[in-house]
Amino acid sequence: MPNGLILGIESSCDETSAAVVRDGREVLSNVVASQLIHSSYGGVVPELASREHLRAIVPVVREAMQRAGLIYSQLDAVAVTEGPGLAGALLVGITFAKALAFGADLPLIAVNHLEGHIHAVLMDTATTFADASPLLALVVSGGHTHLYLASRTPQNTWHYRNVGKTLDDAAGEAFDKVAKLLGLPYPGGPWMDALAPHGDPKAVPFTFAQIKTKATGNIAPKLSREAVLAANEDPTRFDLSFSGIKTAVRRYVELHAMQPAIATRAEALRAAGLSTARPGDPAILAKALTHFDQPTLDLIASFQASVTHYLTRTTFAAAEHFGARGLLVSGGVAANSELRRRITAEAARRNLSVAFPSIALSTDNAAMIAAAAWPKLLARNFAPDTLEPMPQLRLG
Repeated sequence: MPNGLILGIESSCDETSAAVVRDGREVLSNVVASQLIHSSYGGVVPELASREHLRAIVPVVREAMQRAGLIYSQLDAVAVTEGPGLAGALLVGITFAKALAFGADLPLIAVNHLEGHIHAVLMDTATTFADASPLLALVVSGGHTHLYLASRTPQNTWHYRNVGKTLDDAAGEAFDKVAKLLGLPYPGGPWMDALAPHGDPKAVPFTFAQIKTKATGNIAPKLSREAVLAANEDPTRFDLSFSGIKTAVRRYVELHAMQPAIATRAEALRAAGLSTARPGDPAILAKALTHFDQPTLDLIASFQASVTHYLTRTTFAAAEHFGARGLLVSGGVAANSELRRRITAEAARRNLSVAFPSIALSTDNAAMIAAAAWPKLLARNFAPDTLEPMPQLRLG
């Protein structure tokens, strides 16, 4: 390709993002506009998300191009998330990308959001895993918890096979719902991570049930065991479930009559101006800690320790079973410090290479979309003019 430049656009949920990436690796710009409006509702409101994307898409793309110091004629392609995600949110990004590609006479590339998360790691570790295949990828976020066996093809693209997924809540969703239950600001995941070190992770003994493996595929129609074996694929699966621990926390709160204190704390955090604050600032965290009692901190620490242990145990069981030669961890929950510590330690014990994205590339962003589009550009795998949002799009 003349320049190797791809403009990526991401709008699958509540982040409007645009980025320019060269050759699938060099990030020239990556602009992300977060929608703080959802903090008042304790979760993403789809209609509000769509409206915010409409407001942000033009200035975000313009800023990404300005930061990269480029004009549209210098690009080789426009890439956009086609799914999975919120239908209205996806529609904003796709409609804009199609119009831009048409107006600038550029090819349009459709990217699976989940593959984007995987490439958020690969774009920084391509040389580390140059000859390693298959890799096991854990994509863990507020909307997704999946395990993929990723194999490099002779055409230097990637083939994915889903070998595990959550059967109910995603791990990040469980973090956010428990955080809301305990009166923490939204998004709750970063708050849980920041508060957990101040509690006892062994105070509340949460457990996870063992999920029986099953010989079915992850796309409709479901594959029979015979069909899976005929394709020479191991039918063993490593599925997960997070609804049980969420219910366990709720019952613990009710049993110990913690609701009045939770309501008081939530109101105090709002009054202190912390409901839209981020806990990364030590001063903000110190101010917030004055509103938490020790039993609540112990509950937070125990919840996080149990979830991260469960994710680590399941991931390495799958890696061992399928003979993975490396491990990739991506998605918003990949920014969780306890999960990083546990997986890094276990990988070192097993002498297995592991890679995480930078914190900036862990959450939804357009750089990962542009990076995932690079192999498609080389293969001239372009999207049709009829491209539409696919909210339930699967990978593998």
